[in-house]
This record gives sequence, structure tokens and C-alpha cells, in this order.
Amino acid sequence: MARFYRFRLPPWARKCIVIIEVSVTPIMVFQLVRTLLIPTTFDILLTGVLIGLVIAFYLEWI
Repeated sequence: MARFYRFRLPPWARKCIVIIEVSVTPIMVFQLVRTLLIPTTFDILLTGVLIGLVIAFYLEWI
């Protein structure tokens, strides 16, 4: 299995990944608060996906 190296990508792709990495945490916090106040199935699924993204960025899988 080949490891994904961020620095092998073109500069525009690295910039997109950095922008997503910086912006996903505030969106996840907002979505978590919203899910706690008014839980719907879509909100729970979206929160799970966002938490997965935050974990993937933290563990440097992406």
C-alpha cells in the first residue's frame, strides 16, 4: 500500500488541502453544537464525517 505524501502533489493541490485542513475544525465545532441542539439524521452523519476528517488531518493520513 503506497503512502500518501502531501508534498508530492502540485502546489495548487497542497494549497487546497491546507485550506480544507484549517477550515474543517471550526465547521466541525459549529456542526457539533448544532447536532447537540437539534439532532437530525443528516446532522449526525455530517458530524461523523467531519470528526473523521479532523482525525485524519491530526494523524496526518491526509
